[in-house]
Amino acid sequence: MYNNEIKYLLTVRCPDTTGISAAIFNYIYNNDGFITSSYNYGDPSTNTFFVRIVFTAITSKMGTLEDIRQKFRPVADKFSMQWEINDYNYKPRVMIAVSKYGHCLNDLLHKTQSGQIPINIVAVVSNHSDMKEMTQWHGVNYFHFPVTPETKIEEEKKIINLIDELEVDLIVLARYMQILSSDMCKALEGRCINIHHSFLPSFKGAMPYSQAYSRGVKIVGATAHYVTSDLDEGPIIEQAVERVDHTYSVEDIGATVRDLETLTLSRAVKWHAERRILLNGNKTVVFR
Repeated sequence: MYNNEIKYLLTVRCPDTTGISAAIFNYIYNNDGFITSSYNYGDPSTNTFFVRIVFTAITSKMGTLEDIRQKFRPVADKFSMQWEINDYNYKPRVMIAVSKYGHCLNDLLHKTQSGQIPINIVAVVSNHSDMKEMTQWHGVNYFHFPVTPETKIEEEKKIINLIDELEVDLIVLARYMQILSSDMCKALEGRCINIHHSFLPSFKGAMPYSQAYSRGVKIVGATAHYVTSDLDEGPIIEQAVERVDHTYSVEDIGATVRDLETLTLSRAVKWHAERRILLNGNKTVVFR
């Protein structure tokens, strides 16, 4: 096949109606494309259709990436699509924000370096300096932006400026223990992922592990979600739970939750990087 090592990735979100899949498949076929992976889902509750297709070029007819996009526009316009066609092998530029807990950061650094997550970590930012040595050991630049109530807005502007300067595609809050302002949440809409514990029942505020221990919880968990101005209530990407029992100490519960946080966050970042996640109002469609 021609250029079969070059893959393209199409994602679509549009009002659900007849003929969408046929139009997309015909477009790829008529331009000498070959589909290697295809997912679709129609949500009856929102009347929205979602598509993720990976395809290659059999001949030179398909042209450049920009040619491919231009040829698809008539199809997209006909069905009022929100869509993207990208180079399948493109690795998103990622900034990680962290505070004093390094388990999620360490996991993401390792999995990126070992090729398990297809991203390019271009910076780590923090309101503390605790994770500087570990980050720099991995060859990643570390930026310290100390935050106080008086300097919060100013420090957020510095982070946003750095995001623009480094052309960051995705921001990951890897246990970054600062509440983002509404303005920053809006600026990062759809491209900022957060991780937090999700005890069942949920315990908010200080010392959540101690609260869970004192109530004798039997299930603990973690949730990865997109950031919105509603604290910890953005569209959920992935969740994981684990059983605990009366033998678990506060420290044991904390260690179990941290393991779940690393697993859940790395999955969410990987799926976002692979464009497997499509927003569906307050929910997500995840093609795994």
